[in-house]
Amino acid sequence: MWRTDIIHGDGTWTGLSLEVQARRQPGLCLFSAERRLLLAQQSRVTLLAAVDEDFCGVEFWRTDAYRSPLPPLRAATGRALADRLDRWAYRFVQHLLDASGSPLHDGRWLLSRESPLLRWNHGRRPQAEYWKSMLVEGHPDGYIDWFIHNGSWEVLPLRPMPDADDSRVKAYRKQAREGTLPPVLLWWVSGLDCHLILDGHARLAAAIAESTAPSLLHLHRTAPSDEVAAGTEQAIHLYEAELARFAELRTAHGAGVPDGAAIAGPALARRLQELHTARQPSWAWPLPGGEVHWRRVAHEVTDGEWPAGGGATV
Repeated sequence: MWRTDIIHGDGTWTGLSLEVQARRQPGLCLFSAERRLLLAQQSRVTLLAAVDEDFCGVEFWRTDAYRSPLPPLRAATGRALADRLDRWAYRFVQHLLDASGSPLHDGRWLLSRESPLLRWNHGRRPQAEYWKSMLVEGHPDGYIDWFIHNGSWEVLPLRPMPDADDSRVKAYRKQAREGTLPPVLLWWVSGLDCHLILDGHARLAAAIAESTAPSLLHLHRTAPSDEVAAGTEQAIHLYEAELARFAELRTAHGAGVPDGAAIAGPALARRLQELHTARQPSWAWPLPGGEVHWRRVAHEVTDGEWPAGGGATV
């Protein structure tokens, strides 16, 4: 397994790229069968989901079986790392690699500080109002509407969000006021079209209670190494072709033609960064027993109470 820092052109740290090996199936594993999804952590069912027949959204049933793959974070650690998201990323990745209930599996991943969730508000709404609106409501069951927020892109807690007066939330609220609140760890799952909270339910609740934007670290799959290598080669060929084209123009029309490197260089940098950071669809494993097994599990987990309606019938 290797890790590489992703640095923006201005020198800003934007994420940690990692290639995971020898982990063919994750401990927190997404299974699929005929528009049905089942998320299991080891042998525990944590989430059941059924996509509407018209693909307008997905109904879900959340159990209370999910356990964070990260150990509890001490306040002293928060103060020591403060807003150093690069150091938090290395720490989180190590915990994810060590834990048995982690979503990491073979392939390339990115743990990034950049998330569209941080950009959508544009300062128009109070932070508390905005982040509350991004949380998918409902326990144990609920609905993810794929037509809101230009798709979903919401945040689905894997366990009920704690109240503002919860003891853990109170402790984190103090850290939020001090500016030492550790980041919330999100996992992008394309089959649900939303982010799952892997760790930080109480920290997000504290940020909402204090009406401040939480720090986020956003985990998702990226392109495999062979695709990156092929894309890099193609990007370099395009760059060299542009240099040659501008050189011909300068020969024909003189020094008034812009320098080719000044035009093609930034485009090359963007292409290379996108190759290393662009989201790839989440992997889901075939559910043994298929839809019949999913129905049986859904009946057992929900005592036959779910789903209540919509196009996804059990």
